[in-house]
Amino acid sequence: MLTAIDHVQMAAPSGSEPQLREFYCGVLGMREAPKPPVLAVRGGCWFEAGGVRLHLGIEEDFRPARKAHPGLRVRGISAFAERLAARGVTVTWDEGLPGHRRFYSRDPVGNRLEFLEPLA
Repeated sequence: MLTAIDHVQMAAPSGSEPQLREFYCGVLGMREAPKPPVLAVRGGCWFEAGGVRLHLGIEEDFRPARKAHPGLRVRGISAFAERLAARGVTVTWDEGLPGHRRFYSRDPVGNRLEFLEPLA
């Protein structure tokens, strides 16, 4: 029986860890989680915030995920979108999901991210 999603794995190009740290920690407000030494040698970064866990692993033939994406639930989505836009991150609103406010964005290596908040 499945009980939860432990983490979402996304890909990133070699050498992008500084950009990823700046975005996921500095812009999104997540914290970097330590990787076990046996996995740390592979590069990449792990990030956490609340119950959200994103793992970005290095992929030699990297191509950004332009359709596949994590859906990240946000509280105070308007203020969150303003925060991202103020940091130079493109925010694209989409009103196509009934009962939610949502927007899409991209991380610094081009991976698609969805941010959503259920309407009260």
